[in-house]
Amino acid sequence: MKKPNLLVVFADQWSNTARGLHNPQIATPNMDRFAEEAFSTDQAVSGCPLCSPYRSELLTGRRAVHTGVIGNCMTGYDMCLSPDELCISQVLKESGYRTGYIGKWHLDSPELNSGSQPLSGAEGWDAYTPPGKKRHAFEYWHAYNAWNDHLHMHYWEESCEKIFTDLWSPVHETDKALEFMESRKKEPFALFLSWNPPHPPFEKIPEKYYDLYRDLEPDYSPNVEGDCFDNQTGEPGFKSREELDEAIRCYYAAVTGLDEQFGRIITWLKEKKLYDQTIVLLTADHGEHLGAHGYVGKHTWYEESINVPFLLRYPEKIPVGRNDISIETVDIFPTLLGLMDIAIPPSVEGRCLADWLICGKRPENEAVYSSAYISRDIFLEAYREKGLDPKRSGWRCIRTPEYKYVIEKGYLPEYIPRYLLFNRKADPYEINPLISHSPWEHTLMAQMHRRLIKHLEETGDFIKLE
Repeated sequence: MKKPNLLVVFADQWSNTARGLHNPQIATPNMDRFAEEAFSTDQAVSGCPLCSPYRSELLTGRRAVHTGVIGNCMTGYDMCLSPDELCISQVLKESGYRTGYIGKWHLDSPELNSGSQPLSGAEGWDAYTPPGKKRHAFEYWHAYNAWNDHLHMHYWEESCEKIFTDLWSPVHETDKALEFMESRKKEPFALFLSWNPPHPPFEKIPEKYYDLYRDLEPDYSPNVEGDCFDNQTGEPGFKSREELDEAIRCYYAAVTGLDEQFGRIITWLKEKKLYDQTIVLLTADHGEHLGAHGYVGKHTWYEESINVPFLLRYPEKIPVGRNDISIETVDIFPTLLGLMDIAIPPSVEGRCLADWLICGKRPENEAVYSSAYISRDIFLEAYREKGLDPKRSGWRCIRTPEYKYVIEKGYLPEYIPRYLLFNRKADPYEINPLISHSPWEHTLMAQMHRRLIKHLEETGDFIKLE
């Protein structure tokens, strides 16, 4: 039997609830239709909700604290995915797949970190990643490192000469994805398509999508309060509800634009009779607050930041339907290989959920928390982007279907840690956490604390609390 193709499509800064299925103000007919034909879960999370750390976890199946990509690959901060890391693309190529990567990479160190006038013309956080080990066996390459002018983008392929386009980046990248699959449709292919929108700047969208939302009055969730909204990652926030309203209109417009591009891909697969022979995963690197808890952006433990779409279709093996299995980023690599009957490398730290998806068989030691949820402890983390040992800053989190427990160390050496416990069922908008300066003051908090600390000790990521 022919090997299944693999298509992984992931957007940047796209929250799970930003779909028509969850929010009637957003038009996503193609994604909603796909959800009816696929497996989906509302319990998928970004293990480290920031662009570069997520990508390192997705491609290696290893936690960010071990890949070393604990923050964004940015100017003034020498960080990149090591050429020696073993990525899923290398495993797939060795298994006979033609591999491709299109769109935002954001795993290379910006070229301005090593010289003021790179031959590629790369600016800001951008970089030309030349052929070789740093591409991790992606044969076809039409990508850039980090650049946000969605309406006037550039890419690199085999040379350092920029390839320019005035198409909205998801349209251009979808064109390239269709070209790639067309040229390789007679042999098994594995393509990763990384769309940058709805990442800011939100207003960089085609007029035809914005027109659909021009007069929209956004419906806010109960956890959107106040008139000033900060950003955790240093990007500009919003100083009024009017600014936030406009950002939401643009954000929804971008998601609708992505929906149209995804529809083009599904239509092509059906026309070429490849739809049932292709494992299709639609997901995102992290979410976006859009005003929730007084924030815009990502990089917090709140659901708006960590909870991402996860729609997976492979009718040969996976039954259709929604479920509440919890999936974290490091699980994606082994689960995909499990579905493809490819051996999982020992370097992978995530767990293969293929048997669970295929026949409902839980992985070994999987905990059953209630009749409604079959899940396990999910661990999340975030680090200060530069300067400090990651074990001494940021926050760490354990998430179950019922509860979420957070140790917040903060980003300053003198910051006194806080401990937060959320009841996810009773308080779904995470408005009223139990907050303490000692986890031992509350029995359940103490239990969650022990489980989180045990995980941190096992992974060498223990937070010092002096």
